[in-house]
Amino acid sequence: MSERAAPFYCPYCGDEDLRPSETGHGTWECAACNRAFQLKFLGLLARGVQRNDGGGETS
Repeated sequence: MSERAAPFYCPYCGDEDLRPSETGHGTWECAACNRAFQLKFLGLLARGVQRNDGGGETS
């Protein structure tokens, strides 16, 4: 993953005026509510993606 993943909105107030923070990797600042938050990718789930569409025809 070469590019930085950017949030679309603040998780606290929902505003879109976000800026990368200088305090650390993945840290963002919201200009609207004056809060800072950090995003971190933890990894993939072991169970993976599962489909639950019923799959098959009904008689």
